[in-house]
Amino acid sequence: MANLKLIAGVDSSTQSCKVVIRDAASGELLREGRAIHPDGTEVNPALWVSALDTAIKDAGGIADVEAISIGGQQHGMVALDEKGAVIRDALLWNDTRSAAAADALNSEIGGPTEMAKQVGSVLVASFTATKLRWLADAEKDNAAKVAGVALPHDWLSWQLQHSPNEAKDFSKLFSDRSEASGTGYFDPTTSKYRRDILALALRTDREIHLPKIISPADFGGTTPSGVKIAPGAGDNAAAALGIQAQPGDVVVSLGTSGTAFAVSDTPTHDSSGAVAGFADATGRFLPLVCTLNAARILDAATRILGKSHDEVGALALSAKPGANGLSLLPYFEGERTPNRPSATGVFSGMNLNNSNPADIARAMVEGMLCGLVDAVDALEQLGVSVNRIILIGGAAKNPAVSQIAAALFGREVLLPPAGEYVANGAARQAAWALLGGETAPVWDLGKIEKVSAVATPDVVLRYRTLRDQTQNWK
Repeated sequence: MANLKLIAGVDSSTQSCKVVIRDAASGELLREGRAIHPDGTEVNPALWVSALDTAIKDAGGIADVEAISIGGQQHGMVALDEKGAVIRDALLWNDTRSAAAADALNSEIGGPTEMAKQVGSVLVASFTATKLRWLADAEKDNAAKVAGVALPHDWLSWQLQHSPNEAKDFSKLFSDRSEASGTGYFDPTTSKYRRDILALALRTDREIHLPKIISPADFGGTTPSGVKIAPGAGDNAAAALGIQAQPGDVVVSLGTSGTAFAVSDTPTHDSSGAVAGFADATGRFLPLVCTLNAARILDAATRILGKSHDEVGALALSAKPGANGLSLLPYFEGERTPNRPSATGVFSGMNLNNSNPADIARAMVEGMLCGLVDAVDALEQLGVSVNRIILIGGAAKNPAVSQIAAALFGREVLLPPAGEYVANGAARQAAWALLGGETAPVWDLGKIEKVSAVATPDVVLRYRTLRDQTQNWK
């Protein structure tokens, strides 16, 4: 142990905070910890600090750690006053109250096509810029106080650099390309902030402090005890780094949200708004499609059926593909892709024959996954190479999910060992900065399972018919 260089990786997600302590060279997991975050779409950021402190203690502390990096839930809005204090509870990525603001900003820039050209993405309610516009219109007094804007992961990296109750220094606020590309006022192609769009969003010409952008393998600061802090990343970019994804890999992540993202050497600009043109954590790009509804659909299934997650999975596998004609449109929390922030979930095709636990379980798993089938299709339509599909995230642990996913995607899916890939990616970034080198160190991920199934394109077609029939529903 004396010769090991230890690094810490953090995943500050919507639902919880996870910390892993690993050996920088080999990636060997030495210890880990976690803590829960509160529910809701707006949260006092101080609770993230408390959860981080708890998770670090649960992991045995970081006194022997040389470097740390934080991966975090992307987007969001942490509005700061001139002293660096939080003005109001942070609005999270899944807070849809800024949907109208997103439409307005897209229009003011010249329409969706022009917005995608400018910042790589058409704005939807999750982007930070839309939340700033909402603030400017709905809470004018709070908007007038804004002197700086941070996102969850870079705000936490900022807190790590200060002692409790110490005045916050805006010059120490830093981030990375992947996180900045989710703001709506950053161009991932040029790696520059678009302060004109920021000013438009907040309706002000005041100079606003933004995190400086740190290169992937550099350090942005240190803790008071001397632990070096790497730039960190948005959660999906960190997961791509953790899974060691390469061009041609599409990662389908089933967490609170569902995402499908690919490592790409070239940027994307999708005027339809389906694909967000983000940056990754290595200097490349991460075209990404996000759905709001993933693991929580399975949570809902456990409540509806009164079963555990494993029991829901077993029920789903006991039913025929297609659930005897029962389909679910899983828009339980509205939806981001397609952009339907006010939508609700829909069961369709229910009859006496399929009104049973097995078919309901099957329909819920299929509905959750069909949105991700659409996501991968959207990436392919933009010319993104799809050689392998890698399935990760909390919901991927359910025994039914990989089998049904292979049937719906109509191709083999790869299932790595269960792991905290966002935290692992953050740790790998910290190791890269600590050890140096052209690329991040390669770690052994363990055995990757290959899952195949008979394709069920008819299930996807029925889902898409329901999706299109309800497109005008509010």
